[in-house]
Amino acid sequence: MKAGSNLEKVLEAGHFAVTGELGPPRGNNVEEVRHKAAHLKGIVESVNITDNQTAVVRMSSWAACKILLDEGLEPNFQMTVRDRNRIGLQSDLLGATALGIKNVLCLSGDHQRFGDHPEGKNVFDLDSMQWIALCKKMRDEKKFLNDKELDGAPEIFIGAASNPFGDPFSFRPMRLAKKVAAGTDFIQTQCIYNMDKFREFMKRVVDLGLHEKCYILGGVTPMKSVGMAKYMAKFVPGMDVPEEIVKRLTDAGKKNAAEEGIKIAIESIHQLKEMEGVAGVHVMAIEWEHRAKEIIEGAGLLPRPKVD
Repeated sequence: MKAGSNLEKVLEAGHFAVTGELGPPRGNNVEEVRHKAAHLKGIVESVNITDNQTAVVRMSSWAACKILLDEGLEPNFQMTVRDRNRIGLQSDLLGATALGIKNVLCLSGDHQRFGDHPEGKNVFDLDSMQWIALCKKMRDEKKFLNDKELDGAPEIFIGAASNPFGDPFSFRPMRLAKKVAAGTDFIQTQCIYNMDKFREFMKRVVDLGLHEKCYILGGVTPMKSVGMAKYMAKFVPGMDVPEEIVKRLTDAGKKNAAEEGIKIAIESIHQLKEMEGVAGVHVMAIEWEHRAKEIIEGAGLLPRPKVD
Protein backbone atom coordinates (compact mmCIF):
# COMPACT_ATOMS: atom_id res chain seq x y z
CA MET A 1 0.00 0.00 0.00
CA LYS A 2 1.24 3.45 -0.88
CA ALA A 3 -1.32 5.70 0.74
CA GLY A 4 -4.00 3.47 2.20
CA SER A 5 -6.71 5.54 0.56
CA ASN A 6 -10.15 4.06 0.05
CA LEU A 7 -9.82 4.46 -3.72
CA GLU A 8 -6.51 2.61 -3.72
CA LYS A 9 -7.91 -0.23 -1.62
CA VAL A 10 -10.96 -0.69 -3.86
CA LEU A 11 -8.82 -0.79 -6.99
CA GLU A 12 -6.24 -3.15 -5.49
CA ALA A 13 -9.05 -5.47 -4.37
CA GLY A 14 -10.10 -5.75 -8.03
CA HIS A 15 -13.41 -3.93 -7.74
CA PHE A 16 -14.69 -1.65 -10.53
CA ALA A 17 -14.08 1.75 -8.96
CA VAL A 18 -16.20 4.89 -9.15
CA THR A 19 -14.97 8.42 -8.51
CA GLY A 20 -16.95 11.65 -8.60
CA GLU A 21 -16.17 15.32 -9.03
CA LEU A 22 -17.06 18.53 -7.23
CA GLY A 23 -16.34 22.11 -8.23
CA PRO A 24 -15.69 24.49 -5.29
CA PRO A 25 -17.74 27.71 -5.14
CA ARG A 26 -16.71 31.13 -6.39
CA GLY A 27 -16.51 32.32 -2.82
CA ASN A 28 -15.99 30.90 0.68
CA ASN A 29 -19.46 29.35 0.97
CA VAL A 30 -18.76 26.23 3.02
CA GLU A 31 -22.40 25.11 2.91
CA GLU A 32 -22.32 24.89 -0.88
CA VAL A 33 -19.44 22.42 -0.68
CA ARG A 34 -21.27 20.41 1.99
CA HIS A 35 -24.49 20.44 -0.05
CA LYS A 36 -22.76 19.10 -3.17
CA ALA A 37 -20.78 16.57 -1.14
CA ALA A 38 -23.95 15.15 0.40
CA HIS A 39 -25.09 14.01 -3.05
CA LEU A 40 -21.88 12.01 -3.53
CA LYS A 41 -21.49 10.45 -0.11
CA GLY A 42 -21.71 6.66 -0.18
CA ILE A 43 -21.93 6.37 -3.98
CA VAL A 44 -18.29 6.93 -4.97
CA GLU A 45 -14.90 5.87 -3.63
CA SER A 46 -13.52 9.40 -3.70
CA VAL A 47 -14.30 12.85 -5.07
CA ASN A 48 -12.11 15.06 -7.26
CA ILE A 49 -11.93 18.63 -6.01
CA THR A 50 -11.13 20.77 -9.02
CA ASP A 51 -8.34 23.34 -8.86
CA ASN A 52 -9.67 26.61 -10.31
CA GLN A 53 -11.11 24.70 -13.27
CA THR A 54 -11.26 26.53 -16.59
CA ALA A 55 -8.87 29.04 -14.96
CA VAL A 56 -11.76 30.63 -13.04
CA VAL A 57 -11.02 31.68 -9.45
CA ARG A 58 -12.70 29.45 -6.87
CA MET A 59 -12.20 28.31 -3.29
CA SER A 60 -8.83 26.58 -3.09
CA SER A 61 -8.87 22.87 -3.77
CA TRP A 62 -7.08 21.87 -0.54
CA ALA A 63 -9.59 23.83 1.58
CA ALA A 64 -12.56 22.16 -0.13
CA CYS A 65 -10.78 18.81 0.32
CA LYS A 66 -10.59 19.44 4.07
CA ILE A 67 -14.33 20.17 4.16
CA LEU A 68 -14.96 16.84 2.43
CA LEU A 69 -12.80 15.02 4.96
CA ASP A 70 -14.83 16.61 7.74
CA GLU A 71 -18.01 15.39 5.99
CA GLY A 72 -16.72 11.82 5.85
CA LEU A 73 -15.79 11.71 2.15
CA GLU A 74 -12.43 10.95 0.62
CA PRO A 75 -11.13 13.75 -1.64
CA ASN A 76 -8.86 13.62 -4.66
CA PHE A 77 -6.77 16.79 -4.39
CA GLN A 78 -6.30 18.26 -7.85
CA MET A 79 -3.09 20.29 -8.17
CA THR A 80 -2.21 22.23 -11.31
CA VAL A 81 1.24 23.48 -12.21
CA ARG A 82 -0.30 26.57 -13.77
CA ASP A 83 -0.47 28.52 -10.51
CA ARG A 84 2.42 27.15 -8.41
CA ASN A 85 6.17 26.94 -8.77
CA ARG A 86 8.14 23.99 -7.39
CA ILE A 87 8.23 25.58 -3.92
CA GLY A 88 4.47 26.06 -3.80
CA LEU A 89 3.74 22.61 -5.19
CA GLN A 90 5.87 20.81 -2.61
CA SER A 91 4.62 22.98 0.22
CA ASP A 92 0.93 22.53 -0.64
CA LEU A 93 1.36 18.78 -1.03
CA LEU A 94 2.94 18.51 2.43
CA GLY A 95 0.21 20.66 3.95
CA ALA A 96 -2.58 18.71 2.28
CA THR A 97 -1.23 15.32 3.35
CA ALA A 98 -0.74 16.64 6.89
CA LEU A 99 -4.51 17.28 6.89
CA GLY A 100 -5.19 13.66 5.89
CA ILE A 101 -5.54 13.97 2.12
CA LYS A 102 -4.30 10.75 0.47
CA ASN A 103 -5.05 11.10 -3.25
CA VAL A 104 -3.48 13.75 -5.49
CA LEU A 105 -4.19 14.52 -9.17
CA CYS A 106 -1.23 16.05 -11.01
CA LEU A 107 -2.47 18.34 -13.78
CA SER A 108 -1.24 21.07 -16.09
CA GLY A 109 -4.31 23.28 -15.67
CA ASP A 110 -6.30 25.23 -18.25
CA HIS A 111 -4.43 28.24 -19.60
CA GLN A 112 -5.44 31.48 -17.89
CA ARG A 113 -6.54 33.06 -21.17
CA PHE A 114 -9.63 30.82 -21.02
CA GLY A 115 -10.62 32.03 -17.55
CA ASP A 116 -11.83 35.14 -15.75
CA HIS A 117 -8.35 36.64 -15.23
CA PRO A 118 -6.82 36.28 -18.71
CA GLU A 119 -4.24 38.97 -17.94
CA GLY A 120 -2.84 36.90 -15.05
CA LYS A 121 0.64 35.38 -15.29
CA ASN A 122 0.91 31.63 -15.30
CA VAL A 123 3.76 29.72 -13.68
CA PHE A 124 4.37 26.33 -15.33
CA ASP A 125 7.69 26.04 -13.50
CA LEU A 126 7.28 22.26 -13.85
CA ASP A 127 5.11 20.44 -16.35
CA SER A 128 2.60 17.78 -15.35
CA MET A 129 5.04 14.96 -16.13
CA GLN A 130 7.71 16.47 -13.87
CA TRP A 131 5.12 17.07 -11.16
CA ILE A 132 4.10 13.41 -11.22
CA ALA A 133 7.75 12.38 -10.90
CA LEU A 134 8.28 14.82 -8.03
CA CYS A 135 5.29 13.42 -6.12
CA LYS A 136 6.74 9.95 -6.51
CA LYS A 137 10.18 11.15 -5.38
CA MET A 138 8.73 12.80 -2.26
CA ARG A 139 6.72 9.67 -1.44
CA ASP A 140 9.20 6.92 -2.27
CA GLU A 141 12.59 8.55 -1.75
CA LYS A 142 11.39 10.89 1.01
CA LYS A 143 13.27 13.75 -0.60
CA PHE A 144 12.52 17.21 -1.96
CA LEU A 145 13.26 18.05 -5.58
CA ASN A 146 16.69 19.35 -4.46
CA ASP A 147 17.42 15.96 -2.80
CA LYS A 148 17.16 17.31 0.74
CA GLU A 149 15.57 14.86 3.18
CA LEU A 150 11.92 15.29 4.15
CA ASP A 151 10.87 15.43 7.79
CA GLY A 152 7.76 13.35 7.17
CA ALA A 153 7.01 12.16 3.63
CA PRO A 154 3.57 12.33 1.93
CA GLU A 155 1.81 8.96 1.69
CA ILE A 156 -0.14 9.51 -1.50
CA PHE A 157 -1.94 7.67 -4.29
CA ILE A 158 -0.78 9.52 -7.40
CA GLY A 159 -3.24 10.28 -10.19
CA ALA A 160 -3.08 12.00 -13.56
CA ALA A 161 -5.35 12.78 -16.48
CA SER A 162 -5.34 11.41 -20.01
CA ASN A 163 -7.07 12.71 -23.12
CA PRO A 164 -7.57 9.74 -25.46
CA PHE A 165 -8.88 11.93 -28.29
CA GLY A 166 -6.23 14.62 -28.62
CA ASP A 167 -4.21 15.01 -31.80
CA PRO A 168 -2.32 13.13 -32.96
CA PHE A 169 -4.48 10.21 -31.85
CA SER A 170 -1.71 7.65 -32.45
CA PHE A 171 0.47 9.40 -29.84
CA ARG A 172 -2.08 9.33 -27.01
CA PRO A 173 -1.14 5.86 -25.66
CA MET A 174 2.54 6.86 -25.73
CA ARG A 175 1.83 10.02 -23.74
CA LEU A 176 -0.02 7.89 -21.21
CA ALA A 177 3.02 5.59 -21.09
CA LYS A 178 5.20 8.58 -20.20
CA LYS A 179 2.92 9.45 -17.27
CA VAL A 180 2.99 5.86 -16.07
CA ALA A 181 6.78 5.84 -16.30
CA ALA A 182 6.89 9.08 -14.30
CA GLY A 183 5.04 7.46 -11.42
CA THR A 184 1.27 7.58 -11.98
CA ASP A 185 -0.75 5.07 -9.96
CA PHE A 186 -4.14 5.82 -11.52
CA ILE A 187 -5.46 7.66 -14.55
CA GLN A 188 -8.75 9.45 -15.09
CA THR A 189 -9.57 10.10 -18.73
CA GLN A 190 -11.35 13.09 -20.21
CA CYS A 191 -15.03 12.71 -21.14
CA ILE A 192 -15.70 9.78 -23.44
CA TYR A 193 -18.47 10.00 -26.04
CA ASN A 194 -16.88 8.25 -29.01
CA MET A 195 -16.80 4.71 -27.65
CA ASP A 196 -15.42 3.14 -30.83
CA LYS A 197 -12.42 5.47 -30.79
CA PHE A 198 -11.88 4.95 -27.06
CA ARG A 199 -12.03 1.20 -27.59
CA GLU A 200 -9.21 1.54 -30.12
CA PHE A 201 -7.25 3.69 -27.64
CA MET A 202 -7.66 1.06 -24.92
CA LYS A 203 -6.62 -1.73 -27.30
CA ARG A 204 -3.32 0.08 -27.84
CA VAL A 205 -2.98 0.77 -24.12
CA VAL A 206 -3.48 -2.93 -23.35
CA ASP A 207 -1.02 -3.93 -26.08
CA LEU A 208 1.56 -1.74 -24.30
CA GLY A 209 0.71 -3.37 -20.97
CA LEU A 210 -0.09 -0.02 -19.36
CA HIS A 211 -3.28 -1.34 -17.73
CA GLU A 212 -1.06 -3.62 -15.65
CA LYS A 213 1.05 -0.71 -14.40
CA CYS A 214 -1.70 1.75 -13.44
CA TYR A 215 -5.45 1.81 -12.96
CA ILE A 216 -7.43 3.47 -15.76
CA LEU A 217 -10.78 5.10 -15.03
CA GLY A 218 -12.92 6.16 -17.99
CA GLY A 219 -14.40 9.65 -17.83
CA VAL A 220 -18.18 10.00 -18.07
CA THR A 221 -19.97 13.36 -18.23
CA PRO A 222 -23.74 13.48 -18.77
CA MET A 223 -24.96 15.85 -21.48
CA LYS A 224 -27.56 18.29 -20.18
CA SER A 225 -28.73 19.66 -23.51
CA VAL A 226 -28.24 19.74 -27.28
CA GLY A 227 -26.47 23.08 -26.84
CA MET A 228 -23.94 21.53 -24.46
CA ALA A 229 -23.24 18.71 -26.92
CA LYS A 230 -22.77 21.09 -29.85
CA TYR A 231 -20.54 23.40 -27.81
CA MET A 232 -18.31 20.55 -26.64
CA ALA A 233 -18.10 19.14 -30.15
CA LYS A 234 -17.12 22.48 -31.69
CA PHE A 235 -15.23 24.48 -29.09
CA VAL A 236 -13.64 22.14 -26.51
CA PRO A 237 -10.15 21.05 -27.64
CA GLY A 238 -9.56 17.30 -27.74
CA MET A 239 -13.26 16.49 -27.36
CA ASP A 240 -14.85 13.95 -29.71
CA VAL A 241 -18.65 14.09 -29.72
CA PRO A 242 -20.09 11.93 -32.51
CA GLU A 243 -22.99 13.31 -34.50
CA GLU A 244 -25.16 10.41 -33.33
CA ILE A 245 -24.97 11.75 -29.75
CA VAL A 246 -26.12 15.20 -30.91
CA LYS A 247 -28.91 13.58 -32.92
CA ARG A 248 -30.16 11.52 -29.97
CA LEU A 249 -30.37 14.63 -27.80
CA THR A 250 -32.05 16.58 -30.59
CA ASP A 251 -34.58 13.84 -31.27
CA ALA A 252 -35.41 13.65 -27.56
CA GLY A 253 -36.61 17.25 -27.65
CA LYS A 254 -35.70 20.15 -25.40
CA LYS A 255 -37.75 18.90 -22.43
CA ASN A 256 -36.31 15.39 -22.51
CA ALA A 257 -32.72 16.08 -23.63
CA ALA A 258 -31.35 15.95 -20.08
CA GLU A 259 -32.98 12.56 -19.46
CA GLU A 260 -31.51 11.29 -22.72
CA GLY A 261 -28.13 12.58 -21.57
CA ILE A 262 -28.44 10.54 -18.37
CA LYS A 263 -29.39 7.49 -20.41
CA ILE A 264 -26.34 7.92 -22.67
CA ALA A 265 -24.08 8.22 -19.61
CA ILE A 266 -25.46 4.98 -18.15
CA GLU A 267 -25.01 3.19 -21.47
CA SER A 268 -21.44 4.47 -21.64
CA ILE A 269 -20.62 3.05 -18.21
CA HIS A 270 -22.02 -0.35 -19.21
CA GLN A 271 -19.71 -0.35 -22.25
CA LEU A 272 -16.71 0.73 -20.17
CA LYS A 273 -17.36 -2.06 -17.65
CA GLU A 274 -16.91 -4.61 -20.43
CA MET A 275 -13.74 -3.04 -21.87
CA GLU A 276 -10.41 -4.72 -21.18
CA GLY A 277 -8.05 -2.56 -19.16
CA VAL A 278 -10.70 -0.23 -17.73
CA ALA A 279 -10.60 -0.41 -13.92
CA GLY A 280 -13.42 2.02 -13.17
CA VAL A 281 -15.23 5.20 -14.12
CA HIS A 282 -14.84 8.84 -13.22
CA VAL A 283 -18.30 10.45 -13.20
CA MET A 284 -17.97 14.18 -13.81
CA ALA A 285 -21.40 15.61 -13.07
CA ILE A 286 -20.18 19.13 -12.28
CA GLU A 287 -23.04 21.35 -11.05
CA TRP A 288 -25.23 18.27 -11.50
CA GLU A 289 -23.99 16.38 -8.47
CA HIS A 290 -27.57 15.62 -7.43
CA ARG A 291 -27.94 13.35 -10.47
CA ALA A 292 -24.74 11.38 -9.96
CA LYS A 293 -26.47 8.69 -7.90
CA GLU A 294 -29.06 8.20 -10.63
CA ILE A 295 -26.29 7.53 -13.15
CA ILE A 296 -24.21 5.26 -10.92
CA GLU A 297 -27.23 3.31 -9.69
CA GLY A 298 -28.60 3.02 -13.23
CA ALA A 299 -25.29 1.47 -14.28
CA GLY A 300 -25.63 -1.19 -11.57
CA LEU A 301 -22.72 0.13 -9.49
CA LEU A 302 -24.50 0.51 -6.17
CA PRO A 303 -24.01 -0.33 -3.39
CA ARG A 304 -20.27 0.36 -3.41
CA PRO A 305 -17.93 -2.33 -2.05
CA LYS A 306 -16.57 -2.04 1.48
CA VAL A 307 -12.86 -2.59 1.94
CA ASP A 308 -10.60 -2.59 5.00
